Amino acid sequence: MQVSERGTTMEQLNEMQLKTVETQLKELFPQSQQVYGYIFQMNRVMADPIQVFVDRWPEFNVILCKPPYGKEGDLFKDTCVFTKDEASFRNILGENNIIDWTKFLCLGTSLCYEEMMMAVASERKVPVNKVSVSHMMMLQDPSRLSPVESAIESMISSLDESHTDLVNKTWKFGNTENSFQMIRNMIRHYPSCCVLDAESQLPIAWVLTYPSCAMGAQRTGPGQSPGQQHVQETLFSGLPSVLLR
Repeated sequence: MQVSERGTTMEQLNEMQLKTVETQLKELFPQSQQVYGYIFQMNRVMADPIQVFVDRWPEFNVILCKPPYGKEGDLFKDTCVFTKDEASFRNILGENNIIDWTKFLCLGTSLCYEEMMMAVASERKVPVNKVSVSHMMMLQDPSRLSPVESAIESMISSLDESHTDLVNKTWKFGNTENSFQMIRNMIRHYPSCCVLDAESQLPIAWVLTYPSCAMGAQRTGPGQSPGQQHVQETLFSGLPSVLLR
């Protein structure tokens, strides 16, 4: 249990509660989709520890996924929030012991709360920068995806840790030691997909999975032959079916 200076409490969910809340969040799609993705991965993969807090249990208004922030590389990790009630969310943002406003923080939540979050940050005299807007989509029926061509299927594989440096150097947010550690962790723990060059057996196109279950950090190599471009286009058009196998 986490208690703020004002006495507000948030309960940290245990393993059994995480399984329960996964079912609850699925019934609150699409708004809960990002937090659901974190919980879904946590219930299946032993990766970086993430603490999950709710304002009350089992009828929560706010659920917060909070990664550890112990070293510089942790700045790539998002604190993710889903809420049913804006007032409850604002109250939690105002607590010093729940959200640490003295350190760099990457906070992910619905755009409908942007104005409120900016106001809270302004009250605390904390500078805020909206880095990006992500539009989340949900694949309702994977069976409707086009199958991967049999001639290309043999070229499709998964990334391994030996590919970390290649992915890091070509990622627009990467090419640092901190991003290297993040990408290695993603390759090590979560699904990935790539196309291998027939001669070198090195990846020429790939996509990774974030801890939130979102696909990203994708790459299609420049200057490829028409045949390689066709392989890449085919891979990415049928990518969800490959990752969902």
